[in-house]
Amino acid sequence: MELFTPDFGLVFWMFVAFAVLFFILWKCAWPMILKTVDSRADLIDKGVEYAQRAKEQLDNARAEAKSIIDEARRQQGEMIRESEKLKTQMVEQARSAAKAEAQKEMDSAKMQIAQQRKEAEHQFRNLVSELALQIASKVVEDQMKDSSAQTKLVNQLLDKIESKN
Repeated sequence: MELFTPDFGLVFWMFVAFAVLFFILWKCAWPMILKTVDSRADLIDKGVEYAQRAKEQLDNARAEAKSIIDEARRQQGEMIRESEKLKTQMVEQARSAAKAEAQKEMDSAKMQIAQQRKEAEHQFRNLVSELALQIASKVVEDQMKDSSAQTKLVNQLLDKIESKN
């Protein structure tokens, strides 16, 4: 039964061996273990901090992208409104230019009509005066054959001239 009841010397030497091993581990291995655990904790802390910064950057990038998209949409709406305004303005300008051109053509046509009318009236007057002169010359020729008729006509014309003065 010696196996189950250790001897005092065995316990003592086991304790001494444990104390020496503990002292060696405490002086050599323990600082390295603590250093490794601390560096691992620092690495984990840095990873968490990096993840938080990455999350903040991602949130900032999302907010910036949203603001850029909103600005682009606003500019798009503004450009559409401006192009509609420009289109309306161009249509109005074309319409007013067409009206002005039509008015110019109408005025030109009216002037041509008035000028042609005056020319026609002038030609008509000339024609009528020629006809009147031809008729008058025929009438006078018929009346002037006789000398008493000539004297009578001259007297009538002189009377008219005197009455006007």
